[in-house]
Amino acid sequence: MYNPTVARLTQRALLGRRRAAILFVLPALLILISVAVRVFDGVDDQIASDVLGGFALATMVPLIGVIAGTGAIGPEIDDGSIVYLLSKPLKRSSIIFTKLIVAIAVTMAFSAVPTFIAGWILNGNGQQIAIAYTVAALVASIAYSALFLLLGTVSRHAVVIGLVYALVWETFFGSLVEGARTLSVQQWSLALAKKIGGDGIIASDVTLPLAVILLVGVTVAATWFAGQKLRTLKLAGEE
Repeated sequence: MYNPTVARLTQRALLGRRRAAILFVLPALLILISVAVRVFDGVDDQIASDVLGGFALATMVPLIGVIAGTGAIGPEIDDGSIVYLLSKPLKRSSIIFTKLIVAIAVTMAFSAVPTFIAGWILNGNGQQIAIAYTVAALVASIAYSALFLLLGTVSRHAVVIGLVYALVWETFFGSLVEGARTLSVQQWSLALAKKIGGDGIIASDVTLPLAVILLVGVTVAATWFAGQKLRTLKLAGEE
């Protein structure tokens, strides 16, 4: 299923100069905010949780997921260069799976790693908060990558739609509107964070069993639909 050549091409596209520069902005901002909070407020578990939950998990992770997930395939479909891959003797499910793995790896690297560093800066992993939010970021990276990869296969406006989803649904509705919380990747991942640490500081409106089911279900379904969509793309001469 995993194709090293497709992986190498996808990685090169995602980590080009312009896209890589964008990917570094949010992690750098998170670290800067964490340093400032630690300097001015000292060690405070609640503040650490607020920063990691409110900025890292609610904003940074989905936005990086948008960049990596849509960027793994969207531009190739938009400019037509995907035909070069589709003309090769490769299973289209293999192309989708490989691009998903690369998107997940990039999203994890640029979201989970800085989340862990920020957690240590904020409170030295007191109450396992740094580890809890890092695990949440890792899990959320998988679901977001699958969702935005699917979005990249079905719409030429994937980035815009993804940004609206990340900034409006996940950041606003997923955090503030009670009824929408059960349909938020952020809340699903918070259920895992709550189980690991926080001791009353980390909250989620979704139970852990339901969160696991939804995370796995959304990831599998999005990947499958992306593969189905790619199969419908026809090359010249195909019947």
